[in-house]
Amino acid sequence: IQPTPVKRLCKTQTIMTVNGQYPGPTLEVRNGDTLVIRVTNSGIYNITLHWHGIHQFRNPWADGPEYVTQCPLRPGGIYTYKFTIENQEGTLWWHAHSKWLRATVYGALIILPKLGASYPYPTPAREYSILLGEWWNRNPMDVLKQATVTGAAPNTSNAYTINGQPGDLYRCSSEGTTVFPVNAGETILLRIINAALNQQLFFAIANHQMIVVGADAAYTKPFTTNVLMIGPGQTTNVLITANQPPARYYIAAQAYASAPGVPFDNTTTTAILEYKSSSCETKSRNPSKSILPPLPAFNDTNTATAFTSQVKSPSRANVPLNMDESLFFTVGLGLINCSRPSFRCQGPNNTRFTASMNNISFVLPTRNSIQQAYYKGTPGIFTLDFPPIPPVQFDYTGNVSRGLWQPVQGTKLYKLKFGSTVQIILQGTSIFAVDEHPMHLHGYHFYVIGRGFGNFNPKVDPSNFNLIDPPLRNTISTPPGGWVAIRLVADNPGVWLMHCHLDVHIGWGLAMAFLVENGEGEAQSVIPPPVDLPQC
Repeated sequence: IQPTPVKRLCKTQTIMTVNGQYPGPTLEVRNGDTLVIRVTNSGIYNITLHWHGIHQFRNPWADGPEYVTQCPLRPGGIYTYKFTIENQEGTLWWHAHSKWLRATVYGALIILPKLGASYPYPTPAREYSILLGEWWNRNPMDVLKQATVTGAAPNTSNAYTINGQPGDLYRCSSEGTTVFPVNAGETILLRIINAALNQQLFFAIANHQMIVVGADAAYTKPFTTNVLMIGPGQTTNVLITANQPPARYYIAAQAYASAPGVPFDNTTTTAILEYKSSSCETKSRNPSKSILPPLPAFNDTNTATAFTSQVKSPSRANVPLNMDESLFFTVGLGLINCSRPSFRCQGPNNTRFTASMNNISFVLPTRNSIQQAYYKGTPGIFTLDFPPIPPVQFDYTGNVSRGLWQPVQGTKLYKLKFGSTVQIILQGTSIFAVDEHPMHLHGYHFYVIGRGFGNFNPKVDPSNFNLIDPPLRNTISTPPGGWVAIRLVADNPGVWLMHCHLDVHIGWGLAMAFLVENGEGEAQSVIPPPVDLPQC
């Protein structure tokens, strides 16, 4: 991990990178491989790395969220992440899991089938990874620091990027625009990763339809679409066929911003799909010669919902049917009232922004990580009283009384027995603003069995649950002013964070963690920590 000067949008600035690369190196591995990744922190910030979507079975020590499963790696420190890929294939990614360092510290993690095995679709002629990112004209850590001091929302980004490049529609950027060459007639696989810090995105390719074949490293029932909606943390695999007249076609992404009145970066990043047989004239760097795809309006929730609801498992799924735990978590924003005006209270009407789940705003410990404290029996780091339902029930998506806008702070976990079946309703609220919250659960994937708008109705909505072929995801968005229902089996012991993958919201406290107890014997218990695990 090292500081590296990078020039974007006419300006050179020093960013944190891995091995001097932005985005970082692609890890291409096979199902069943064991990875050994030695990380040296040559930067100026504490840092950890998270292998997003890897199950890390019995091995939370390799998961990476700072102060949850490990203390951060301090400048000058070295830590080796060691883990095995078990029964996973598809597209995942890795990123920093410390403050806002993942703005530039991220890369693709591609899991190919075992040798001798193949994709459940014809082998594509070529594959490309497409990492969607966000760029600030300032050090992202300074953007976060300013927001933390003032209590206001952080400044929005200055550009979106595809593989680290903003593209032709930004100043000083067309020289570096990412180009993906194709031969006419061939079918290619695109592995699309939303690595943006704070923004869900619409994605399209001019004149080319996409066949969705995977999401979050799980195969899906193939379906055809002109546009994707992809939240931070999510991945989507698509097949496209180069069946258009040879030319240059824009690949483009721009914001899906569902929260009314909340500022966002309203720019468009582009890359180019270039037919190798296209003429020299169409290959010239004249953006007007390339064709732009139509993208939905920034607030087109109907298109986002229609896309998400088409993602399904390829065949009958093994969905847990009898629930040991039925949990109901509100997820949303809040405001902390300040007793008097202050430069630290620059949120709306003399407040500070916050966020919570079940009215608990999650606070990371600093003296120890939760997993280390639990393993060693160290008291005073966390409590096990995260509420299974909201402490106060109210009209979650209606006009919420101001008395309910300020949550309480805590480092509260919810304990699960090994092997228990768990259903969680994630209910968005209208406190401050309705918004989509891309919720990510570490250490697991889960079945998304239902979603809807308004308040979840336990008498009516379960009758519409999809228990046949729901998608398997590691990150799923709550619809704006709505709910999503997920199910899983708690068969991975350890401390596992669940949080909104908009980093502005996790910093405000939109998170909680599960403590999954050990089962019987060694095969169902957390492995001992590695000797080089960083200490706080």
